[in-house]
Amino acid sequence: MMRISTKGRYALRIMIDLSHQKSGEPVSLRSVAERQDITLKYMEGIMTHLLRAGLVVSIRGKAGGYYLSRPASEYTVYEILKAAEGDLSTVHCLSTPQNFCPLHEECNTLPLWMGLQDVIKQYLESYSLEDLKGTGPNQQFCDSHFPMEPDSGA
Repeated sequence: MMRISTKGRYALRIMIDLSHQKSGEPVSLRSVAERQDITLKYMEGIMTHLLRAGLVVSIRGKAGGYYLSRPASEYTVYEILKAAEGDLSTVHCLSTPQNFCPLHEECNTLPLWMGLQDVIKQYLESYSLEDLKGTGPNQQFCDSHFPMEPDSGA
């Protein structure tokens, strides 16, 4: 089963939290961590991915912190999850621009996986950060009650 990891879900929560701050005003990671109940160390790792993707801006120093690099309406959920997760492919052979599977030309299921991947991408691109913003940074998220990934039993 394709599953968005905690890293992706928390990245989305962090971005929603930052979307509630005044444009261009840096917010400390500590304050976001407290509001979102995410450990600071785990959040720092996520912020590295968001920074690298150009989704947030970092200001160093005593009054430093992070802020969104553009308005919330210009972010898609897809780009945020992709920045955090890296690969959102439905199957391994679609994880690179060129399909290196030796059977890809004869694969009967490849069109299915490609179609599913396209549907997922289109769906996630249809939601902006603004769409998920809600009323304030202290919102509840269903993933906050289940922070650990359950054992699949496999």
